[in-house]
Amino acid sequence: MTSPLRIGLAGLGTVGVGVIKLLHANAELIARRAGRPIEIIAVAARDRARDRGIDLAPFVWVDDARKLAARDDVDVVVEVIGGTEGLALDLAQATLAAGKAFVTANKAMIAHHGMALAELAGEKRLALKYEAAVAGGIPVIKGLREGAAANEISRVYGILNGTCNYILSTMDAEGRDFDEVLADAQALGYAEADPSFDVDGIDAAHKLSILASLAFGTHLDFASVVVNGIGRVTAADIAQARALGFRVRLVGFAESDSSGLHQSVRPTLVAINHPLAHVAGAMNAVVAEGNFVGRLFFEGRGAGEGPTASAIVADLIDVARGEFGPAFAMPVNQLLRPTPASEGSRCECTYLRFSVVDRPGVLAEITAAMRDSHVSIENVIQRGAAPDGGVLLVMTTHECSERAVHEALSRLEGSASILGAPMVMPILGV
Repeated sequence: MTSPLRIGLAGLGTVGVGVIKLLHANAELIARRAGRPIEIIAVAARDRARDRGIDLAPFVWVDDARKLAARDDVDVVVEVIGGTEGLALDLAQATLAAGKAFVTANKAMIAHHGMALAELAGEKRLALKYEAAVAGGIPVIKGLREGAAANEISRVYGILNGTCNYILSTMDAEGRDFDEVLADAQALGYAEADPSFDVDGIDAAHKLSILASLAFGTHLDFASVVVNGIGRVTAADIAQARALGFRVRLVGFAESDSSGLHQSVRPTLVAINHPLAHVAGAMNAVVAEGNFVGRLFFEGRGAGEGPTASAIVADLIDVARGEFGPAFAMPVNQLLRPTPASEGSRCECTYLRFSVVDRPGVLAEITAAMRDSHVSIENVIQRGAAPDGGVLLVMTTHECSERAVHEALSRLEGSASILGAPMVMPILGV
C-alpha cells in the first residue's frame, strides 16, 4: 500500500468523535478499500478539556481550526463544526486555497456557498466532498452525482429532516398534538432546545437546494425554496389525513418543468401506498425520478454519530483513491442558472382545513369561493370541534394550480364564518 492519507479533523462533537471511532474500528477494511491507510493526524475543537469518551492523545491538538489547512502533515481537512459563515467557511476556503481536499457535513455552508467552493476546487483539481451534508448515511449524493448521472431527472423529493419525521410519525401513531410530542422529542435528544431550524423547515430546505442542483444541473438556489414548517399541523390534521388514506410528512420537493424550477419544503399529505408514507421515526428518505432509470428510492438514518461518520469516511475513501470529479456532477461553468417557477404555478391536489362557525350557510360560502376561483372539490369532511371553539371543516381538491387555491382563500379573507387562518397542505399521490 502507498503512504497514508493524512487527515486534519475540525470539530469533536458527536460526528467528529464518530469519525475517529469508525476509522479506528474499520481501519484494515478501509485501507483495503481505499488502497491506502487513512489516518487522523491533527484535531481542532473549542474545548480541549471536555471528556469525549475517546483517547485524543495520538493526535496533534490545534487551537485554531483554520491552521489545519496550512499543516504540511495534513492532506485532507474534514469539517464538522457547522455554521453557514465564520470558522467553517474560513476553513473551507483556506483548505482549498492551500491545495488540499475538503470534506464536510455542513449542509448550510454548502447551500449558501457551495458554488464558490466548487469553483475554487475545480480550478485547483481538488476534491470537495459533502455526502454527509444530506440525509446522513444515505448515499444519495453519490447516487445522483454518479449512479444516475446518465439520466434526466424530472423531480427529486423526500423526507429530509429526522426531527420533523419523528414528531409527525409519533403524532400519527399516538394521536397527540405537536407541542406535546415536540417536548418529548427534546427530552429524548431528537430535537434541540431551540428546534426552530428543524421544525420551521430550514434544515430540510438547505438539503433540498443541494439535491436540486445535483438533479437538474443548476446553480444552487436556496433563496427560492418555499418553506413552511410543521408547527401548525394538529392531531386533527393527522386524523383527517388518515381517514382520507394519507399520512402527513414534511416533504422537500423539487421539480423542473417548462415553468421553471419548483422548490418547496411543506407538510404534505402522502398517499398511504407511497413509500414515503412508511418512513417513520427519525429516518430519512429520498426519491429521484429519472427518464431511463425510473424511480429510485433511498432510505436510512439521516443523522447521528454512525451514519454521518459513515458518509464522511466514504468521501475520504474517494479522496484516497484520487477521485476529485466536479462537486456538483459537472463543472460550475456548465451548470445552468435556474429560473425559479412563478409562485403558485404548480398544479397539485390540496388539503384544506378550516375552523368555522357552526351555523347554516358556511359551507356554501366556502364552496362558492372555490367555484369562483375554479377549484374543484373532491372531498368534504365536517365533524368535531376545533380548539378555538369552532367546527372543523376539511376539504381536498382535485388537481389545480396553487394560485387558484390561494385566490379562493383570498376571497374568504375577513369572513366572519372562518376562525383563524386555514391550514393548506399539498397532496402527494403515488
